[in-house]
Order: sequence, then structure tokens, then C-alpha cells
Amino acid sequence: AYNIHVNGVLHCRVRYSQLLGLHEQLRKEYGANVVPAFPPKKIFTLTPAEVEQRREQLEKYMQAVRQDPTLGGSETFNSFLRKAQQETQQIPTEEVVLEVLLSNGQKVKVTILTSDQTEDVLEAVASKLDLPDDLVGYFSLFLVRETKDGAFSFVRKLQEFELPYVSVTSLHNPEFRIILRKSYWDSSYDDDVMEHRVGLNLLYAQTVSDIEHGWILVNKEQHRQLKSLQEKVSKKEFIRLAQTLKYYGYLKFDPCVTDFPEKGCHVVVSAGNNELNFQVRLPSEQIKEGSFKVTRMRCWRVTSSVRRERGGGCEGQGQSGHRVVCGDGCGVRDASPLQAIMLSICLQSMVDELMVKKSGGSIRKMFRRRVNGALRRSDSQQAVKSPPLLDSPDASREPMAKLSSKLTSVSLRGISHSSSANDVAANDFHGNYAFEGIGDEDL
Repeated sequence: AYNIHVNGVLHCRVRYSQLLGLHEQLRKEYGANVVPAFPPKKIFTLTPAEVEQRREQLEKYMQAVRQDPTLGGSETFNSFLRKAQQETQQIPTEEVVLEVLLSNGQKVKVTILTSDQTEDVLEAVASKLDLPDDLVGYFSLFLVRETKDGAFSFVRKLQEFELPYVSVTSLHNPEFRIILRKSYWDSSYDDDVMEHRVGLNLLYAQTVSDIEHGWILVNKEQHRQLKSLQEKVSKKEFIRLAQTLKYYGYLKFDPCVTDFPEKGCHVVVSAGNNELNFQVRLPSEQIKEGSFKVTRMRCWRVTSSVRRERGGGCEGQGQSGHRVVCGDGCGVRDASPLQAIMLSICLQSMVDELMVKKSGGSIRKMFRRRVNGALRRSDSQQAVKSPPLLDSPDASREPMAKLSSKLTSVSLRGISHSSSANDVAANDFHGNYAFEGIGDEDL
């Protein structure tokens, strides 16, 4: 059997014959010219080298299918992975109570089936909160890991190819939780969400949480104004003011290391406002800031390499170092596999949102009721509680100087070869060319 990992975590185990069956079904539905080539059958027993070669070929095949918008979003592909996940984790289909967190720490308990997919669970939470059908598409479920200070480290947005209950249960760690959070980047969509009482309360709770955890930066005067609005329970005005603050609507990642502008610099990466933002701590302890606009990217990729570490008189294999490489090869390394993939997913979702907006579409998604009524929901709605008043801003936070213009004006191009001696060869990764063929005038 082959292990399929999602964001660095075991998702399922499948045999070659099962993957071949998936491939044949995709070919039947979408045509041989759409589906990528599949590793051929072998008549004789495979040698260890051939087994490894097949594993690499299957990995590239799965990546290629997932990257294709039609194939990767198909029910055939997603249902295959969901079924395999449930079988691998050996969790039978039964009714359970799943706990989903809101940004203010409030717990929403929903009765679902263990076999319910992400959209089913999202709909159950929305129903429990009395969130209107046409606002469900503005929110998503995220897998997070609770840190010691009570904050959350975001692992990934739960996808349609997984079963949330199985995903969180199979980790066997109470630190992993599921949280409901808005899933768009353009703050102009806030107006749609704030039209309804529940949407307003969810957005307000998330904004307060982001300020308290330092994701949104506030000075003393701004903090005074926000606290005054909070005391008056002026939630819309509170959010309007927060929208003007630095890093509003950004997702912050765990600290990691970058090789720009100097090697070994510690950096905090945030995603939002159609950019990757870097707060870099130089060896001199000075903090500088820079950003890469997603509209200036033509490709990005996630690579991994194994570091060799010495210690105690022997040499051992260290953990995989994951790099997110953009354009000319300026990269963020030593991010965990979970964070590296989550960062890539954020970039992709920014691209998707830009393309939807450019085409005149909307992210507003109608509530899709299940035909057979598979979900069992409580008739009693749960109210979203208001968070406590804000604490004083952290005076120890240091002001940040802008990085040189070199960072924001760097010329980015598609990557055709490995740009670092530590990177894997070009044919060992699957790059994301989301903007390929799109000119600047379109953006």
C-alpha cells in the first residue's frame, strides 16, 4: 500500500489497483486527453528500486490531478479520498457530536455522521448558529493547533476530499481543533457578511481575537477608540475602524527562517491583502518589513529537503526542511510541512478570489441541502457571544522599517530549474502556475 499525505499528515493508504481504478474512472468521465498519464502495470514482481520509482510516479500523478481545477474538484476524486481516509483510519459510519470552535473560544456542538464531508459539517454549524444560507460560502472550517498561550496555529483549511471528524480524531492529540473563520481576503466582502446579525457577530468575534493575539497592529490611540466602540457595543463601527489597521484580514504563520536579505534571518510570514508579508529580524536585531504581491507572481512551489545534523558523536537524519520558493528563488525555509502547504493554499485562494472578481462573479454560495437529508441538526440555534473587552496593546512590539525597494520590485519569472543547491531537481516538484498566461493588464 502507498501512504497518501495531506499537508504532511497521513490521510490514507491505498493500493496501486485502487489508484488505477480511480484513474480509469477519471478517464471515462473526462477523457484520456485531460487525465495525466498513469504509471504502467508490470508483469513481474517489482524490485525495491522499481517500487520507489512507482511511488514517485504516483505522487506526481496525484499532484497533477489535484492541481487540475476540473479533476481536482471532481466528486469522483474527492469521494475516492474520503472513502480511503475513513477505511484507513478504521472509523465506522455512525452518529457523533463534533465540537467546532468560534474565534472567541465559544464551542458549537453539532450532531453529524463520521462520514460527513467538510461541506456537510460547515452546513451543520451554520444551521446551529442560524447563519443565512447565502452567507455560508463566506466562511470555512480550519484545522488549527492550540498553542500554549491560547492562540491558534493554522494547519489548513479543511478540504472537500476529507472528513473533518476523521481528520481531527485520527491525529490523537487534543491540541488539534476545528475552528470556523471567514475564508475570503477582500475586506469589501465584509459588507455582505455584516448585513446579517450572526454574520456580524462572527466577524466581530474574529476581529477582536486577531487584535488580542497581535495579528492586527494597534497603537494606544487606536486601542482607546476600539475599546470605546466595544463598550458601546458598536460592532459595525468597531470593524470599520479595524479595517483601516495594519494586517487586518491577514493570516499569520508560525515563525520560520528566510535566506533574504541575509541567510538565517528569523521571519514571521503573514498572508493577506493579496500579498505575502515578511517581518524579518536581521542579525542586528533590527526588524524590517517587505512583501510580495500575489499579482506579481508567475509561479510558486513548495520543496522539501532533508538536513543532516550532527550530535552526540554520531550523524543522524534531521527533520525535513520545507521551502516556499517564489519567482527567482527567494524562499522561506524551515517552515513545518503543515505551514508550508497552508501558505501555498492561501496563495491559491487569493488567485481564485481575484479571478472570480475579475470575471464579475461572487463568492456568495447558496446553501446546498442534501437530497436524502443525511444531516441531523438540532432545531435550537446557538447565539454567538460577544468577546470580552480588549486588553491594552503590547507596548513591547517594535516598530518596523521597510525593506529596501529591491524586495518589492524584484523581477519574478517562472521557474524552469532549481535555483538552490539545497532544492530538489526541477522534475521532483509540482509547481503552481496559477497566473501563467495572465497579463498585468488583466489584474
